[in-house]
Amino acid sequence: MNKIIKGDQVIVITGKDKGKQGQVVRVLGDKVVVEGVNLVKRHQKPNQMRGVEGGIVVKEMPLAISNVAIFNPETKKADRVGIKLVEGEGKVRRVRVFKSNGAQVPAVNRGA
Repeated sequence: MNKIIKGDQVIVITGKDKGKQGQVVRVLGDKVVVEGVNLVKRHQKPNQMRGVEGGIVVKEMPLAISNVAIFNPETKKADRVGIKLVEGEGKVRRVRVFKSNGAQVPAVNRGA
């Protein structure tokens, strides 16, 4: 189970975008793409087959997962995540919890 998943609210803790907050759009192994963070300008060639116009486009680039921390809405600060085993309905589930106060990380709506 990953400690940071798609849909989590995170805060950047180091780098040029330090202090910015956003939602995780994609997790790519040990990197994450965060909405509105680490924006770069790229020159793009037009491609009629894909319906892509040419020009300078602004896009979000991945950040190292070690450079972001999950945002704890109770303390309004960056926090670390731990895994806790919870028994219920005859099963043992793994849930993510905040290290600072032990509260469970809110479930993320993964539906489209």
